[in-house]
Amino acid sequence: MKVVILAGGLGTRLSEETDLKPKPMVEIGGKPILWHIMKIYSHYGFNDFIICCGYKGFLIKKYFADYFLNQSDVTIDLSSNKMELINLQTEPWKVTLADTGLNTLTGGRIKRIEKYIGNERFMLTYGDGLSDVNIPKLLEFHIKNAKLATLLAVKPSGRFGAVELNETNLVSKFQEKPRGDGAFINGGFFVLEPKIFDYILEGDESIWERAPLEGIARDKQLMAFPHTGFWRPMDTLRDKIELEEMWNSKKCDWKIW
Repeated sequence: MKVVILAGGLGTRLSEETDLKPKPMVEIGGKPILWHIMKIYSHYGFNDFIICCGYKGFLIKKYFADYFLNQSDVTIDLSSNKMELINLQTEPWKVTLADTGLNTLTGGRIKRIEKYIGNERFMLTYGDGLSDVNIPKLLEFHIKNAKLATLLAVKPSGRFGAVELNETNLVSKFQEKPRGDGAFINGGFFVLEPKIFDYILEGDESIWERAPLEGIARDKQLMAFPHTGFWRPMDTLRDKIELEEMWNSKKCDWKIW
């Protein structure tokens, strides 16, 4: 089964990093967050990827074109102009890098890779979110419910510390990272049937999270798989720093491989 990753946006809220590279190439622990996402899927045996490139997509293409070289020791014989890769370490990945346009919106990017999907069920996620979601259970849930689309539903943590007061304004409880308002949101890990392409009608201007998903939900074809484990997007520099700290402290719950 193919895994589609949206990796073409501008990432303006992380401009400290994305002025020079696309957001999915921002590194956590010396590896692009895109690599981390692919490792999550690969852990469960999903190794066929379609990456929707856009902004500075050539850097993503270069990363995978040079992957063998960068992951291996190299002996270069300058006299004969020959290069030998030693201790070759790579991944069992097949990666299709699709140019889906610089300004194309999320729905438009998905529509553009329809030709690579054909009439097959596929998975979809964003190139900036990490989770410890059990992918096989997500897929099993989708198949059992027999709908066109299933999304991961998560409850994000709050951005600020929560202070609980008693009647005299004495702080009775302080929680640094409380849950948000308790509402589920779209966690960005999808299982989709090919008929979802019929809901993307606005070309490159289509926003996946608007008319397509709203239409699928209106037709009672959208299921939510509740997830209470780890989930974290990388929207800002603060998010990037926090994910880096988790990786360095070995408290990175998304590292399931």
